[in-house]
Amino acid sequence: MSVLVVDYGMGNLASARRALEKCGARVLVSDDPASIAAATRVVIPGVGAFAQAMARLNERGWATALKEDAVGMGIPVLGVCLGMQLLADFGTEGGDTPGLGLVPGRVVKLAATAESERIPHVGWNEVYPQNECPLFSGIPPGSDFYFVHSYHFRAENEGLVAARTPYCGGFASAVQSGRVFGVQFHPEKSARLGFRLMQNFLGA
Repeated sequence: MSVLVVDYGMGNLASARRALEKCGARVLVSDDPASIAAATRVVIPGVGAFAQAMARLNERGWATALKEDAVGMGIPVLGVCLGMQLLADFGTEGGDTPGLGLVPGRVVKLAATAESERIPHVGWNEVYPQNECPLFSGIPPGSDFYFVHSYHFRAENEGLVAARTPYCGGFASAVQSGRVFGVQFHPEKSARLGFRLMQNFLGA
C-alpha cells in the first residue's frame, strides 16, 4: 500500500505520516504532483485558511493533478480537516474561493447556537456515521474524535454526508463522493478509533 501525503506547504505532514505508517502503509510525502502516478491512496492534510491553501494547490499544480489524475484514475482520496474543506466547490474563508470541486458543497463559518459553544471548535466531540460510509466500519456511533476548526462543510445534499457532529446546530464531520472522502476531525490525533478510521481508508 503506497500512500501519497500531499505537501503543498500547509499541513501536519509529520504526524500524518507517522500515523499512516503505524497503520502499515508505505508513505511518501511529496510536493511533486507527478507522484500521484505511483500512489494507491492519496491524503490531503491541511492546517490554515481555505483561500491560501487553494492558491498553493493551484500554483503547484496539485489542483489539476488531484482532479484529473487521482480521481480520474479512481485512486481513493482522503481530505483531513482543512483538506476535507478543500474538496468543496468553494469556500468563504478569506472571500469566496473556488475549491477542488470533488464533493459538491461549500464551506462556511460555524455559528454558535448555545452560549456553551465556542468557535473555534477545539477538542473531542461525538461523531455519528450515516449513509454506510466504509471509513466508519467497526466504529460505534457517538465515538469521540478530535477537532480544531472554525469553518464547516455544507454538502449539496445529505447523500454526501458520511457523518454528523452535534455542535453549532449540527455539522457534517465527514463527507463522501465515490472514492473521495473527507473528515473534519484529525484521525491522527484521535487515538485508537482514529487509527481504525485510517486503516479503513487504506482498505476502501
